[in-house]
Amino acid sequence: MFASNVNLPSDESTLAAGRLEEAVRGSAAALMSSQKDDGHWVFKLEADATIPAEFVLYLHYLDERDPPLERRIGVYLRDIQDKTHGGWPLFHGGEFNISASVKAYFALKAIGDDIDAPHMKQAREAILAHGGAATSNVFTRTLLALFGQIPWRGVPVMPVEIMLLPRWFPFHLDRVSYWSRAVIAPLVVLMSLRPQARNPLKINISELFVTPPEQVTNWYLDTPRSRWAYVFRGLDRVLHRVQPYFPQGLRRLAIERAVAFVDERLNGEDGLGAIFPAMVNSVLMYDLLGVPKDDPRVVIAKKSIRNLVVEEGERAWVQPCLSPVWDTALATHALLEVGGPEAENAARRAADWLVDRQITDVVGDWAVRRPGLAPGGWAFQYANPHYPDVDDTAVVMAALDRLDPERYAESIQTGAVWLRGMQSKGGGWGAFDAENTAHYLNHIPFSDHGALLDPPTADVSARCVSVLSVLGERQTDPVAKEGVAYLLKEQEPNGSWFGRWGTNYIYGTWSALCALNVAGLPHDHPAIRKAVEWLLSKQREDGGWGEDGRSYWEGEPQGEGSASTPSQTAWAVLGLMAVGETRHPAVARGVEYLIRTRTEEGLWDEEHYTAVGFPRVFYLRYHGYRQFFPVWALARFRNLTAGNAGPVLHAL
Repeated sequence: MFASNVNLPSDESTLAAGRLEEAVRGSAAALMSSQKDDGHWVFKLEADATIPAEFVLYLHYLDERDPPLERRIGVYLRDIQDKTHGGWPLFHGGEFNISASVKAYFALKAIGDDIDAPHMKQAREAILAHGGAATSNVFTRTLLALFGQIPWRGVPVMPVEIMLLPRWFPFHLDRVSYWSRAVIAPLVVLMSLRPQARNPLKINISELFVTPPEQVTNWYLDTPRSRWAYVFRGLDRVLHRVQPYFPQGLRRLAIERAVAFVDERLNGEDGLGAIFPAMVNSVLMYDLLGVPKDDPRVVIAKKSIRNLVVEEGERAWVQPCLSPVWDTALATHALLEVGGPEAENAARRAADWLVDRQITDVVGDWAVRRPGLAPGGWAFQYANPHYPDVDDTAVVMAALDRLDPERYAESIQTGAVWLRGMQSKGGGWGAFDAENTAHYLNHIPFSDHGALLDPPTADVSARCVSVLSVLGERQTDPVAKEGVAYLLKEQEPNGSWFGRWGTNYIYGTWSALCALNVAGLPHDHPAIRKAVEWLLSKQREDGGWGEDGRSYWEGEPQGEGSASTPSQTAWAVLGLMAVGETRHPAVARGVEYLIRTRTEEGLWDEEHYTAVGFPRVFYLRYHGYRQFFPVWALARFRNLTAGNAGPVLHAL
């Protein structure tokens, strides 16, 4: 499968300058054609079957059905059903996943699919073969409880009274990640008051249970990962018994606290936390509490959910969130690499759009750990002022600095202050919070997904190191130097780095190599050489690189997958070029792969998912990744092989 030392034909054959230039210019033109009039880009962001399935069930919960839209979503759900194992995976080509499959089956039945139709029969048999719906994860079982499909004792207790806990208490919303916070605050109202979905068609999925749910005696399904798990399970059993006796006055106060939390962060048309699960929970909470349908909060919250629907003719699906700041910043980097008046003009329009979205007037949840720090970051979405993203902030700043450091000096400096202040102990950065490392909380029964927290990661930290290393006195920033030490400590024994937000070790290694290069480490540094050898060893026979979501499971191969992908090939090529390997045959083979796989429109196809929301739980397919990353890699290769180009000096 892998070949890293294959001799490449001479440049005059496959990589003639004219052919490379044609690919760069043609692909850049195609990328620029999708730029919005105001200068930004936003590409589709796709997850697995769970989000569109939950959207259908959300409509049935409220009895606000939309049969034409539901039918189109049904087309999508049937399209992505795996024809081999019969269920729904977490990513393209992945293994059967019980939770995604239960939700997809439930949604299709609600849409009107006959349970004896071949695709439903195959799905049902697969679900039963894997233990049935009772073996789904906590979020799926919570949905089933809301629809009366399982008893509430099948769901861990999350009492709304947690909203009243003091910050010093072992569990507090400030101790979990932003996405957990936004999802939990309205959800605990639902989990405490335990409403029932309206479910106008009275759809049930009793046929998906091996044992009738009322007869199930053990709902603790995941393997304990530590002694903490046993402690928390014992506490959960106690809470199940005593929760009905909680003082009603205390409960009312806690509900008021949860509503106030949501109201403050409702975030207009962009929605609570700007993520689908939190948005839906906010609407269901308002509904449960009797807030009128014409209340502005309800109207805007419902609109934020509808904004996530993607219409594709005869089919439709729903995005987990929108990614315009991330897309725009990365597309800007690609066009700055392309160069030329047209590309630079597009990049400047994008930069101006980005500057307008810097968050400087809202002190978000991050300030709990960093009181006194002035805001200055960027969100991932169009708007999410309480939750700026460290990763986006670093990438935006790097683009502004490369494009015009004088024109954007104030914005860059404001961002740099916030970015430096968000560094965690040990030198790394998390995505949205500092010191979000209460790891014992990942063992509570509610957190069977193991992704309740936002600790520092190598990929986010690498971006911070990269941009801070090129600002001001280049390569002398003391905060960046701490970040370098963190990265060196985080390197895997095989030479790679873990990728938290992109799949996976290829992404992490590209990120780290860019950072170490711009931070000034010599290219013969042992850590860099080891990483280079690892990347070279993972090149596939077709010249590309590819890694799928299986690499997040212990014992699975790292840096490997079933096929090469344009985005991951671009990462590998960019990583190698960052540390002086531009003339290595493997880089030329990767570039040749990218040129060879371009579509007629000048871009690339990529069915595989090359990003991740939560490892082993929730994967993402950024439709923009197949567009801007290959353009970026091709343009950089052209630039570095033309004349006497020196080392890569840019942050990314």
